[in-house]
Amino acid sequence: MPQTKKNVWIVVKEYALIALGILLYVTGWNLFLIPNNLVGGGVSGVAAIVQYATKGFIKIGTTYFFVNAVLLIVALFILGKSFGGKTVFAVILASVGLNALQGLIPHEICQTLAVDNGKLMSTIMGGILVGVGIGMTMSQGGSTGGTDIIALIVNKYRNVSPGRMIMWMDVVIILSSMLVPSYSAEGQLLPWTEKITTVVYGFILVVVNSTVIDMYLSGSRQSVQLFILSSKYSEIADGITHNLHRGVTVLDGKGWYTQQSTEVLMVLTRKSDLSLLLRLVKSIDPNAFLSVSSVTGVYGKGFEEIKEKIKVKKDLPKES
Repeated sequence: MPQTKKNVWIVVKEYALIALGILLYVTGWNLFLIPNNLVGGGVSGVAAIVQYATKGFIKIGTTYFFVNAVLLIVALFILGKSFGGKTVFAVILASVGLNALQGLIPHEICQTLAVDNGKLMSTIMGGILVGVGIGMTMSQGGSTGGTDIIALIVNKYRNVSPGRMIMWMDVVIILSSMLVPSYSAEGQLLPWTEKITTVVYGFILVVVNSTVIDMYLSGSRQSVQLFILSSKYSEIADGITHNLHRGVTVLDGKGWYTQQSTEVLMVLTRKSDLSLLLRLVKSIDPNAFLSVSSVTGVYGKGFEEIKEKIKVKKDLPKES
């Protein structure tokens, strides 16, 4: 495949996955959270509070768009144009979806899946959908805006969990819902007792949301380490290098039981590529001995980048 067509396919794939992530994101809000007057974190949480306070006059997507427009201007200067392009696409798509989907989902479906199942179940199910949507969008270099942008800015320079950052920033937003009147879809003012429980459900939503984000992001980047012992080690090493485009390190070893020298292959690869690697090894040597283990982090070419800045202290002059 020519390089130009390959690059176009990669871009199309990234934007398609972002669109799918946004679809899950807006579905979680419109199907489970909004029908139960639930409040989340981030700009979407602020926008939900505004919609409940204005009896639906200012819809969630409208506030979501205008607040994110300001944050995107800041992100363009720090995270670059590629981030801005993908995030502008995601924010516009989410803004339209948050408003349009409220009228497209039949009331009977919302009643059956969300309202009848209770706020706790709706919080969990909505949090999972929203978390997967945000994680999918962030994994492709975009964002759903709001606190996600702040998290990505910090994550660019520090190895900090994006999900945990978002969780702590969202606590303030959820608590602020106590200071604003909230009306149901039928126009009834919610009592203080129900608003207190809404805050509690909001905290549960943030925990579920941030956990799912971290699980999605870490799952897509998780790496494994393999040790391979085989008499056909050179063929296996060539296959891994040429077919899977992964580096292979050949280590000198000695079997203590047989007292024979042997070669050991060490390979680091993504967990998602493990099945392909195992099939390749089996096709070359079905009797090969393998050891597979998960690694906490892999940094360097082809894997993660070390973002933590290392401060070098200058040696102080010695006293004479």
